[in-house]
Amino acid sequence: MFQYFPTNYVWSLSTMIALTHGGNIGEVDEMCAPLRDAALGGDDPGTLAFYEAWKKGADKLVELAEEDLAVGHGLSAGEKFSRAGLYYCIAERMQAHGFEERLAGYRRSLELFELGRTLGRENCVRVEIPYQATQLSALFVRAEGLQEGQRAPIVVVMNGLDSTKEMLQTSVMGTMFARRGLSALFVDQPGTGEALRLLNLPAVYNTETWAAPIVDWLEQQPNVDPKRIGALGVSLGGYYCPRAVAFEPRFACGAVWGANHDWREVQQARLKREGENPVPHYWKHVQWVFGAKDMDDFFDKASHMHLNGVLDKIRVPFLVTHGENDRQIPLKYAHQTFDQLTNCPKKDLFIFTARGGGVEHSSLDNPLNAGNQIADWLAMQLGSTVV
Repeated sequence: MFQYFPTNYVWSLSTMIALTHGGNIGEVDEMCAPLRDAALGGDDPGTLAFYEAWKKGADKLVELAEEDLAVGHGLSAGEKFSRAGLYYCIAERMQAHGFEERLAGYRRSLELFELGRTLGRENCVRVEIPYQATQLSALFVRAEGLQEGQRAPIVVVMNGLDSTKEMLQTSVMGTMFARRGLSALFVDQPGTGEALRLLNLPAVYNTETWAAPIVDWLEQQPNVDPKRIGALGVSLGGYYCPRAVAFEPRFACGAVWGANHDWREVQQARLKREGENPVPHYWKHVQWVFGAKDMDDFFDKASHMHLNGVLDKIRVPFLVTHGENDRQIPLKYAHQTFDQLTNCPKKDLFIFTARGGGVEHSSLDNPLNAGNQIADWLAMQLGSTVV
């Protein structure tokens, strides 16, 4: 992986996410160059400086976008608003829970992404899905070429520990499914995005409790084929997705971009400083995500986060993928997930190597080749003729 900050994996990971999710290398370099010394201090110190630098870069883009709008150039403005939203998203992601400006920064990112989608005339709309007494927010991308009255297969994309629907939609996944005749639904499930930040819905281990209402909603959409609903989990979604497919039989297939077979075990390893963390202030972050009152409560909740005794319930095609140099989740978990898919009519294991790229966690070092390979597999299982 390209490490902008050679001694700091966590800061470099956020920078790489920006570069592979629609960011501009010149803008990213301008924001990061003043942070090189701060990055030497470790993951947690200096994150305020990171926030201020990225916010400054985003605000500059907003000013430029507004100048475009003043002379009637909506498409140009839309691109700038989208990148500004991404930079706010990255800045917010790096902060500890309780950081005073975090919620305001997140709300600003949502506003900018919406401006970008609208002015940029993107094939993407925000939708709300009934869930318990509230709703889950999601981004819906239609399959290309879909005619009025036609129904297309769809992929439900599930966030990881610290991603959001906007982040994943601005990645290669924002277009690679639609080009293959698949629609896509990017969901902020409990513990992520709007569900966590605006509705205080923490993550839960029994992911079928929110996956089932999503399928209920999709079955009511006139442009979705209810018999061809697939699922894709990214990062911690490598746990969420298999669990959802195991207990929600209406999914026609499933795939993980990074296996996460035994997340409880990974947490024990991280206590011993084994493996890399995805975000600064890691232990505060996971307690917030799971609604835990302290570390003991978090580890009690995390004790349920494994797939042993679950995967034999999956009876549809399933794909397991993993980068051979994943520094967050060891490769062995991909083999454990694959081996326990004992009742799948078709199962495949893709290990991404240096030859094709995508060797890091969820292929954040080089998502293009790996992402297209995953999309091709899902398109085949869901019966798309556009491959």
